[in-house]
Amino acid sequence: MKLVETHAHIYLKEFANDLSEIVDRAKEAGVVRIYMPNVDHETIDDMLEVANKYPGYCIPMMGLHPCSVTKSFDKDLYEVEEYLKKGGFAAVGEIGTDLYWDKTYWPEQQEVFKIQADFAKQFKLPLIIHCRESIDETIALVKETKSTKGVFHCFTGSVDQAKEIIGLGFNIGLGGVATFKNGGLEPVIEEIELKNFVLETDSPYLAPVPNRGKRNEPSYINLVAKKIAKVRETEVEQVAKVTTDVAYKLFNNAY
Repeated sequence: MKLVETHAHIYLKEFANDLSEIVDRAKEAGVVRIYMPNVDHETIDDMLEVANKYPGYCIPMMGLHPCSVTKSFDKDLYEVEEYLKKGGFAAVGEIGTDLYWDKTYWPEQQEVFKIQADFAKQFKLPLIIHCRESIDETIALVKETKSTKGVFHCFTGSVDQAKEIIGLGFNIGLGGVATFKNGGLEPVIEEIELKNFVLETDSPYLAPVPNRGKRNEPSYINLVAKKIAKVRETEVEQVAKVTTDVAYKLFNNAY
């Protein structure tokens, strides 16, 4: 069984002491590739160090996370663009919007989203989108920018929102929240075709049941796959095959 981990921050300090064991466990669990979204200028070097240590397995993306956006975002976006020009990145991400933590820079978040959406078009890359407490607002931005490819990461929305996202050409990223008792995603898992999903963990955050509250890691992605299989009343191997094919299609032309 092959699984693609489409969103893991395994370059963060939480993994500094046992990264090799983390990667070994991921491989043992059937994870054949780990995609790493960037956060901001402070994480680039560590992310690229992991990518260089595990070439072709731990694959970097490049973007500015909405929670790192301030009024002085120009320098950050210049750096993002310069790295994208060098190549070797699978997507523009993690970008997006966030109305959960802080609404102070909401206008700037929207502007930064639009600029990075243009980067994705320029470099022919998919977008990896964060949208916490801001799904509808982010859907509107995708429509405005005419973006047509990527992932709504850590999806927590409704069936109708999922259908709208898919209609725009985007995939739905399912992670640990899909396993939570009150996660609310079972209707989405039941009604949306499997070909529209990709799997993720968002490590080190949002570990799936039964590891909720602990540090997340890519090997736990098989728990997400098992949950989806249970809800859909299908074999976990089928979930793995379809979502892996979707991930390869999404990223392979870009990397």
